Amino acid sequence: MEGTNPVNKKLAVALSGGAVLVLALSGCSSSDDGNKKLDAWAKQVCDAVKPQARKIEAASTAIQKETSDNSTPEDIRKTDAQAFQDMADAYKAIGAGVNTAGAPNVDGGELKKANAVKELNDIAAAYAALKTQVDGLDIKNQAKFADGLKGVATQLDKLSKSGNDALKALEEGDVGKSMAKQASCKSTPVSPAAPSTAG
Repeated sequence: MEGTNPVNKKLAVALSGGAVLVLALSGCSSSDDGNKKLDAWAKQVCDAVKPQARKIEAASTAIQKETSDNSTPEDIRKTDAQAFQDMADAYKAIGAGVNTAGAPNVDGGELKKANAVKELNDIAAAYAALKTQVDGLDIKNQAKFADGLKGVATQLDKLSKSGNDALKALEEGDVGKSMAKQASCKSTPVSPAAPSTAG
């Protein structure tokens, strides 16, 4: 029976890297008086991000819970597939939220917005592809299942390392300051100063 659980643990670790993407949208604190238009934009984006960030964290937690030694391949497949679907939906919704908010009132705002939306949609598509991959795993053959899961973990690892450069670019300078003021963008225990090593 050995083989599947360590892989799903690896999956959980890779996944915690993915959750950082959204938290990138919600660090920092600021005391800048700023720009009313930009603050209104930031509030709209942060309000759209917050429930989706929760959804992504919940999906990540579900996969982590499914790493216990008595999880069956069927349980793991079902949980992972649902989690990836949730994440795909969440990233798509964040992209839609950024799109609806429009371009931030900064130099190059339109391009920054367009790039960030594209990046979020690409991430959503990547999670949807992972769901399809998990759905296709052979749960009757333990060794094949573990191998298939390894493939998923590799893809996930790539995804969690893939840049969120467009999101970072979107949050540079005044945009970041405005976002930092929004209650809905204040992330819970993640330190904005350094990447979190927890998880």
